[in-house]
Amino acid sequence: MNTPRSRKGNLVRYLVYFVVFVFTALADNLAIKSPSISIWNVILFLVLAAMCLLFYIYRYNREQRFFDSRFNIPWLSSFNFTLLLSFVVAAGRIGISYLQLYKGMPASGLQLAYASHSTSSLYWFMMLANGVVLPILEEYLCTGFLFNYWFRTEKKGVAYVGIICSGLFYAILTFQFTPAIFAFNFAFGMLFAWSYLSTQTIWLPLYLVALNGVLTVVTIAV
Repeated sequence: MNTPRSRKGNLVRYLVYFVVFVFTALADNLAIKSPSISIWNVILFLVLAAMCLLFYIYRYNREQRFFDSRFNIPWLSSFNFTLLLSFVVAAGRIGISYLQLYKGMPASGLQLAYASHSTSSLYWFMMLANGVVLPILEEYLCTGFLFNYWFRTEKKGVAYVGIICSGLFYAILTFQFTPAIFAFNFAFGMLFAWSYLSTQTIWLPLYLVALNGVLTVVTIAV
């Protein structure tokens, strides 16, 4: 399989992708934590997010040409499989909400930011930014590029380590370090990585992470 073999080159590329994501996440943080939603903060985020997303898509699609794609399984080919994973994600989000409402689990940073100045404009910005865009960017980093560069070997042990590392990195990038929420995000991240390995296509984890993100934002206003 003709793959990028330079670990130094892979590390440099991955660091570039990570830095681009950090700037986009900082722009989002600036927008949602301002006393009132500013059109200029929104524009800044949208510009950075569009550039980052296009960059990720271009690089990922270009790099996929180096990999053997004979085992790709269309993620919509098994409706029951996709439906099952969707149910698991939804059940996980409901579980988190239940624990926060009735068992004293602390609120997430996103919930606190919304509660500090809840407006309809902030809610819809969060739906776009934190519900769809940032989760998709995180999944490219935590699954797509991560497996392409470091866990391409077709061995079960490597796959298991990759799933754990992907889940851990995803939990870190959500910037939610309350132990219970971190554990849930860790489990979500491993589920997304497993779905990627099961189908060998990025589309299923992107769908699942966006579903998780949208449900996360929906619950902050409940």
